[in-house]
Amino acid sequence: ELEQLARPFVFRKYLDFGAIDSMRRLHAQIHEEVQRRDRLNNIKLGPGGIREIEFIAQVFQLIRGGQDAKLRIRPTLAVLQQLSEFGQLTPQITADLVAAYVFLRNLEHRLQYLDDQQTQDLPENIEDQTIIATAMNYNDYPAMLKGLNHHRTMVSSQFERIFRRQEQQEEQNKVQLWREGITAEELGAVLDKMGFPAAQDSAQRLLQLRAGNRYRQLPELSRQRLDKLIPQFLQLSAQSDDPDTTLSRLLSLLEGISRRSSYLAFLAEYPQALQRLTTLVAASSWASDYLTQHPALLDELLDAREIYQTPQWDQLDDDLLRRLGDNAGDTERQMDVLRHVQQEQTFHLLAMDLQGLLTLETLSDHLSMLADLILRHVLKLSWSTARKQHREDAKFAIIAYGKLGGKELGYASDLDLIFLYDDDHPDAQENYARLAQHINTMLSSYTSAGRLYETDLRLRPNGASGLLVSSIAAYSEYQRDHAWVWEHQALTRARFSAGDGQIGDAFELTRKEILCQQRDLSTLRTDILEMRKKMHDNHRNESGLFDIKHDSGGMVDIEFIVQYLVLAYAKQHPQLSANIGNLALLKLAGELGLIDASAASYAGELYRTLRQRQHRMRLNSSSPCRVAPGEIDTSASLKLWKELFKADKSMPDISRMT
Repeated sequence: ELEQLARPFVFRKYLDFGAIDSMRRLHAQIHEEVQRRDRLNNIKLGPGGIREIEFIAQVFQLIRGGQDAKLRIRPTLAVLQQLSEFGQLTPQITADLVAAYVFLRNLEHRLQYLDDQQTQDLPENIEDQTIIATAMNYNDYPAMLKGLNHHRTMVSSQFERIFRRQEQQEEQNKVQLWREGITAEELGAVLDKMGFPAAQDSAQRLLQLRAGNRYRQLPELSRQRLDKLIPQFLQLSAQSDDPDTTLSRLLSLLEGISRRSSYLAFLAEYPQALQRLTTLVAASSWASDYLTQHPALLDELLDAREIYQTPQWDQLDDDLLRRLGDNAGDTERQMDVLRHVQQEQTFHLLAMDLQGLLTLETLSDHLSMLADLILRHVLKLSWSTARKQHREDAKFAIIAYGKLGGKELGYASDLDLIFLYDDDHPDAQENYARLAQHINTMLSSYTSAGRLYETDLRLRPNGASGLLVSSIAAYSEYQRDHAWVWEHQALTRARFSAGDGQIGDAFELTRKEILCQQRDLSTLRTDILEMRKKMHDNHRNESGLFDIKHDSGGMVDIEFIVQYLVLAYAKQHPQLSANIGNLALLKLAGELGLIDASAASYAGELYRTLRQRQHRMRLNSSSPCRVAPGEIDTSASLKLWKELFKADKSMPDISRMT
């Protein structure tokens, strides 16, 4: 009971980088006591001794043990091995620390054998020194001291690397850049010399921060840390392409995390992370906002090798399963684990994206696989904690529509989902309805760690007025006999995402059956034109700019062209029913002769261009995404639209609408 009570206080829920400074101060007190008592030859408390190895292990336990149960252990050697597995220490450093610890503990035991006393001091008389050297398997005492000093030097070096205090900023910089009473004119002049185009505006922004209540009410230690960070951020911002914008984003982030002293401690302790942080913030306002909302992600900046590695989904799946298991019985912690993993991987992908290491198509694939991974575990967790179960494994599946269904997910995309089951148990409908509600709650509700995904469940049969879950039989019957054409359009980008694979197979059979129905082309054109006009009316654009997504010739037009081709011709060409993405379907339609192959290629390149432009604009908070008329040549999609829909004269020509 005491163990359970103490654990949350020892192993904090959040990363606690303030532990570094706390343990540094404790070590300084021990060091002062050692020097005061002239105990530098104490192999436990002296430089490079047992205590320093224990502190190295314990500081990582205090920082990260709250999130990783494998670090909540006592043996120092076991902790060191775990740190090596987690990549916090290199294998070589771990081996050296283990060797030093074993040597020092063996020596400690032999020192205590001499007079059967609790001591860690090296002997001063020659007779005892000889006994100790022999007991340690050395020829003489000087040889043993040489081995001891080798280990102590190595330990001191590693301790210093982890616990060293960062060098203070030059006093001149402090005086010039961040002092009490400095005027906007003085500060602006300094920023102007540093290369800030809007120096006076940035100076005012800095002074507003200093004069604000949030800064004034910070604890003294937090204020000191922030004071040291400001000059560093000024120097780093000055090196960016847009110093004023970069500085403003960094200051907003500092204000957002300032009341969490642990994050200020992290930035103060790890200056190597500041450059990576500045690079990310300078590249994207969305990235800056994301870090401000989820400051625990700052820890991901420590190791560039980890940030820029392509996700290994099987390994991530196993790791997430382990982390959820470590917190079994604590649903709140498990929800936080899901959020942390989703945020960590999103951040890794974001960092790679901003470095140009991923194409947009590859990025969307990874974001979609991440969502599938989260959905699998949310479903499993929701069923395992359900109050009422009628079977061990739920005969239940999550079907993805929209961007997730088409594997075109973006960073902030919501999830279009429907829930299906195939189970004739009398309690199935009720139990699965509760399961669906629980899944939706876990996905969309906010906790202290944020939210997983916003969800949209309106694509289920009968829309918002329909049942939250449907049997696969009822769903198939609805699609065959009652669904609107726009619901069949949506099916072109639907797929099984998580849950029971047999239900996923049954859904895919239904999907292909519906898409491959024989259709009257004139009626189909009319229905699609009516839906396009409704969407157009709901997204009227009077700005004088071209809306990349909704205006004629934009992304929606190309998506409607693809959906028309699938519904019109999948009966003759079943391969069109495959959910292979808009670009691949356009190319396939060209290869099948349904549209001109060159027109298909041009429209595909335009769709890729529009998506890339939309993506870049959203990374800097441009929504809706609009550009100057004529900036993007949309003639390929407009021409294709006219060719496909010219037979219908009853509807307005959508391509001419503005």
